[in-house]
Amino acid sequence: MGPLDLAYHLLNFIAPALFVAGLVLLGSRFLLKKVASVPAKWTQFAINFVVGVAVLAGGLVLFGRDGKMATYAALVLAQGTVQWLLVRGWKR
Repeated sequence: MGPLDLAYHLLNFIAPALFVAGLVLLGSRFLLKKVASVPAKWTQFAINFVVGVAVLAGGLVLFGRDGKMATYAALVLAQGTVQWLLVRGWKR
């Protein structure tokens, strides 16, 4: 596998984490009330993205391949929980 193929595979591996991090951030702007002491939007996005890549890597290790629906469900659950914690959802 050449370097271009490797880059293509890695980008496709992390694409769900990137997409869900953006959706979670966008959804939290509309569904949750604003609180003054939350991190910046790019910080929230970066934290969600890193958590998402970690969940995808864990699913790859656990199941031996990527693309399992259980991994994607864990991705959404983990990023949603992290976003809720970041915007202090329990105070609403």
